[in-house]
Amino acid sequence: MNINLKTGLLVPARYAVSAHCNARPDPQLIDMIVIHGISLPPGEFGGDAIENFFCGKLDHSLHPSFADIAALQVSAHLLINRMGLITQFVPFTQRAWHAGVSSFKDKTGCNDFSVGIELEGTDNIPYEKAQYQQLAQCVQALQSAYPLITRDRIAGHSDIAPGRKTDPGPSFDWAYFDCLLLAGCHNLIK
Repeated sequence: MNINLKTGLLVPARYAVSAHCNARPDPQLIDMIVIHGISLPPGEFGGDAIENFFCGKLDHSLHPSFADIAALQVSAHLLINRMGLITQFVPFTQRAWHAGVSSFKDKTGCNDFSVGIELEGTDNIPYEKAQYQQLAQCVQALQSAYPLITRDRIAGHSDIAPGRKTDPGPSFDWAYFDCLLLAGCHNLIK
C-alpha cells in the first residue's frame, strides 16, 4: 500500500469522487489522522448508503433516519468497510469534511491538517480484524508519505470533538491497533 503524492490517492484503494471537500489552507501540512466510525442506517452494515452519503447521492426516502442527515455535506478521505475493502472519497491533498467543529492539542479546525478515516461500525459492536489490518496498513502508508503523522497525532473523533462525538467508541481496540501499527501482532486472533 502506498500514497501517490501527485494525485493524493491511496494505491490500491477504489476511488469514488466526493464533492464534499475543498482546498487545504496549507497543503503541505498534513500531520494528523482522525479515526471515525459510521453505519447507515445506524447499526446496519453493508450496502451503499455510506458511499452515497459521502458522494451527496443518498436517497433520503430510503430510511427514516436519513432525514436527520439530509442537509449534511460530509465526507472522509477513506472508508474501510466490514470486510476490509477501502474506498477513497477525497484525495489527501484536499480537505475532507469529516471532523466538524474540532480541536487537537490547542489547534482548531482539524479538517485543515488531518486525514479522516471512517470504519464501518458502531460505538458498541466490535470492529472486524480485516478493518484493523487495513487501517494499520493505511496509517503506515500515510506516515511514510507524511512524516509529521506520528502515533501521538492519531486520534478518535471523540478525542477532537468531546461531548459532541463518541466514535469510534469503546468497541475500537486501541491496544490492538497499536500492536498492528508497530507490526508486532499481525498473526494474533482478535
